[in-house]
Amino acid sequence: MTTRSRSLAVLAVTTSASLLLTACGGSGFDDAGGGGGGEGSSEGLTVLIGSSGEAETAAVEEAVAQWSQESGVDAEVSVASDLPQQLSQGFASGNPPDVFYVSTDTLAGYAANGSLLPYGDQLENAGEFYPALTEAFTVDDELYCAPKDFSTLALVINQRLWQEAGLTEADVPTTWEELAQVAEQLTEGDRVGLAFSPEYQRVGVFMAQAGGGMVSEDGTEAIVDTPENLEALDYVQQLFDDGVASFSSDLGAGWGGEAFGRQLAAMTIEGNWIEGALSSDYPDVEYTVAPLPEGPGGAGTLAFTNCWGVAQASQSQDDAVALVEHLTSAEQQLAFADAFGVIPSLESAAEQYASQDPTQAPFVEGADVAQNPPAQEGAADVVADFNAQLESLAGGDPESILTSVQGSLQAVLDAQQ
Repeated sequence: MTTRSRSLAVLAVTTSASLLLTACGGSGFDDAGGGGGGEGSSEGLTVLIGSSGEAETAAVEEAVAQWSQESGVDAEVSVASDLPQQLSQGFASGNPPDVFYVSTDTLAGYAANGSLLPYGDQLENAGEFYPALTEAFTVDDELYCAPKDFSTLALVINQRLWQEAGLTEADVPTTWEELAQVAEQLTEGDRVGLAFSPEYQRVGVFMAQAGGGMVSEDGTEAIVDTPENLEALDYVQQLFDDGVASFSSDLGAGWGGEAFGRQLAAMTIEGNWIEGALSSDYPDVEYTVAPLPEGPGGAGTLAFTNCWGVAQASQSQDDAVALVEHLTSAEQQLAFADAFGVIPSLESAAEQYASQDPTQAPFVEGADVAQNPPAQEGAADVVADFNAQLESLAGGDPESILTSVQGSLQAVLDAQQ
């Protein structure tokens, strides 16, 4: 168990399967293309990112400038105000950025319409990324792009409230039963023991811990309406019924981190981006991070990641891939981690980062048992509908919810076969 009180800058990894796009600037690339001169030319590169804030923007600009100076290839970084929209505009005009962030829920669509260069087999370090991350960016057995960083979900615990409840380090829950017990002990008045956002991107950890999931390993079958997933939703519903857990929205909070920061809940399930939010908005809240407890199916969590995409239409593909190799090197990923809190996608770099900052260890450990949210084309709409139905889980019918999502997701998968 590790402790943290107030440090780290804002994290850039996504809070859900989608990119966090809160930065300013950028309006497409109709007037700023990837340069001319043919494949592999050195006419200059355009790089489009979705940034979480000044720390991330400055770090990427510095890394790209360093590579540009060493390589002799001009490269310019732009920050998107709406990354998916601006990428779509660039692809439609035939003049997209050369290098850009790609989220898991947009990868399949970009790959299907030929927008992305599948450059993964060109990378010397392709075998050094976490397998779950490369799986997230593999389509038809081709690694399309290099994972740039990631986060998993872990259990975040308010230290003061934990101690006031008479709990010690030995009480950190390792099973569902123990989680329910400590949640009950931490519940007092208007404060619940546990809160998290009303979405699959949080509830899904219980599905994974029950031995369930969303899609079969081969990606052809929806596995939503299974006994394992029903057991997971029944467990969450029971926590709600017992009054020891709640969705953050039912507490008047926008997300689990806010409910935790306002001390409306003593525990939450979040990714390591919570560190930046707490440091900025709730600096007096001291907390501990622990691995999520195991369920009847074992350990499980969800992973969220993005990759560095390269445009198929880029006229500087060789330079673009060379830039990505620089940006995903161990040295550069560790620099990004120090600058704005992301976890490196290379196993060796992530382990080094965890050893330097023990608060990150539970998130890094989760990579070995993490599931990726479904990323097939059209799956994002299914997940959005799932989230809408989960909002009524407290008094709803878990089996009906799963049956509904099963049909929708299977239709999406069938359409791709």
